[in-house]
Amino acid sequence: MVSEELKVLLESELPGCYSQVDIKGSHFNILVVSGLFDGKRAIQRQQMIYAVLEEYISSGAIHAINMKLFSEEEWQLQG
Repeated sequence: MVSEELKVLLESELPGCYSQVDIKGSHFNILVVSGLFDGKRAIQRQQMIYAVLEEYISSGAIHAINMKLFSEEEWQLQG
């Protein structure tokens, strides 16, 4: 799986989100900014991402994920 494929998958499953993906072997660094995260705790946000990636995690294509997940408001505050 290449980063562009994963980016397209995330953005199709989480409408209106912005994502960045960096892959090193089977280790993935994912940044997602989405209005869908409004009012959600960190674990709920992670569960949303895991649900999208479940097939790839269970197959071993994705071994480790580092996630940075922001609501749109939080992202704007990051600068």
